[in-house]
Amino acid sequence: MSDELVLTARDGAVATVTVNRPTVLNALNAETVADLTAVLGGLADEADVRCVILTGAGDRAFIAGADINEIARLTPVGARAMADAGHRLCALIEGLGKPVIAAVNGFALGGGCEVAMACTLRIAAATAKFGQPEIGLGIIPGFGGTQRLPRLVGHGRGLELLLTGAPITADEAWRIGLVNRVVPPEALAEEVSQLATTLARQAPAAVRLILETVHRGLDMSLGEASVFEATAFGLVNSTEDAREGTQAFLEKRKPRFVGR
Repeated sequence: MSDELVLTARDGAVATVTVNRPTVLNALNAETVADLTAVLGGLADEADVRCVILTGAGDRAFIAGADINEIARLTPVGARAMADAGHRLCALIEGLGKPVIAAVNGFALGGGCEVAMACTLRIAAATAKFGQPEIGLGIIPGFGGTQRLPRLVGHGRGLELLLTGAPITADEAWRIGLVNRVVPPEALAEEVSQLATTLARQAPAAVRLILETVHRGLDMSLGEASVFEATAFGLVNSTEDAREGTQAFLEKRKPRFVGR
């Protein structure tokens, strides 16, 4: 196993990013958060990468949370700095401009659940567990959990999970809308790979604008969001890929998107 805290691999237009601390269930310490932010920031600028898979090393955890040994030593100022770093990481994932698929291969607790929620889509192994257990430590989520969880699963269900700290199964996470799909553990890699390949074939400008209109529109009124969408619709129709897509449809062939 490499000593690197974050590993990257490429398969065509798909990049796989792996948090590599399996001996501590891929828990996030300050160094890992910084490395993960740097790696993902670099991928955001690479036009040939059209989809990112985010996962954890080993078969026990996606990310089991923040490193409790580090949290226990934090001052209030240090805790705020840690939360700010986590928020920057999750905002980067959410605003990467290309789909990020969380391949949840085990525990996704605390900061791990928060990182997964920042991803575009979440595909979980049937053995995965999700939760925000911070309340049991006398603290609260610090990487966006109090905000993204209620937005994904609803106000009441989100508050229940936040206030009890109880973990839920992958099937329950799917039932309440926290994950998109649940698959057998042995099928996770192939399922995520196929989905990533599908997403990577789409027109990059259209993907980017869909992500932006959805994320930004959630903070607008319906009227404001509709105007924003109409503007984005106009912009995307100026691209070569838009012309290629419509022409391919008329010619009854598959489009060949080039990212322009």
